Amino acid sequence: MAGLLPVSRSRPRHRHPSPLPLQSPAAHSDPTVKMAEKLYVTYNDVHKLCQESAEYILNNHQPQLMIAIGGGGYVPARILRSFLKKPGMPNIPIQAIGLSLYEQLSTDNVVEEPGKKVTRTQWLDLTSLGEMKNLIGKKILIVDEVDDTRTTLEYAVKELEKDVEAARQKLGVEGKTEFSIFVLHASISQEVNKAGQRLTTCKQNKDKPKKGTLPKDMMDEGRYMAARTVGDEWICYPWEASDIEEHDELARQMKSRQANGRA
Repeated sequence: MAGLLPVSRSRPRHRHPSPLPLQSPAAHSDPTVKMAEKLYVTYNDVHKLCQESAEYILNNHQPQLMIAIGGGGYVPARILRSFLKKPGMPNIPIQAIGLSLYEQLSTDNVVEEPGKKVTRTQWLDLTSLGEMKNLIGKKILIVDEVDDTRTTLEYAVKELEKDVEAARQKLGVEGKTEFSIFVLHASISQEVNKAGQRLTTCKQNKDKPKKGTLPKDMMDEGRYMAARTVGDEWICYPWEASDIEEHDELARQMKSRQANGRA
């Protein structure tokens, strides 16, 4: 499907693929210092990215459960669920997990600072999910907003696989649990791929080096998907904006400049 990108974080934690270092005022006046471009994403943009990606996900992965990494994965997971619903079938359940990697939340003017390690702040709700055995043999879609360093995605997959395997061994239940990943944006190297590429598969996309890694079979089988690839840009999501009208206006101006061929 044109548009969906299987390629290979919840507290919001990562809006800029390579967080900018803190700089002195003098550094900002240095013409040799290149500041990251800002990419303003609106709620409408998120809605459309989920809509155009849903067909591929539904046709190729048929998820039975979605796990949203908070807080960036909550909105896209909820929107995506509407497009994944089959007529006459119940909605796909959504579970939420919280992972903290960035120490300071980003705003339109402040870039988040990366922490040293991933920590859990919230995990699966077994009161609604039931027992861990209910994950065995299921197709599970993990949703987040952006894949930058891949550190939190790696942690999420490893911990979920560990929980499922522990339940399988304890209960003696057979069945392979298949995890897939969907993100709105994946950062890439501008040298190897054109930013703005629509959904493709990991095998079709060479992403820039990541600190985290994902299972080889997930990547080889196209179970890592990103609706858009981006370069080294500071992504501003609408749920991070203190003034949504200003945010939307900045997004409109950005798109106007792009349409006119200006940076």
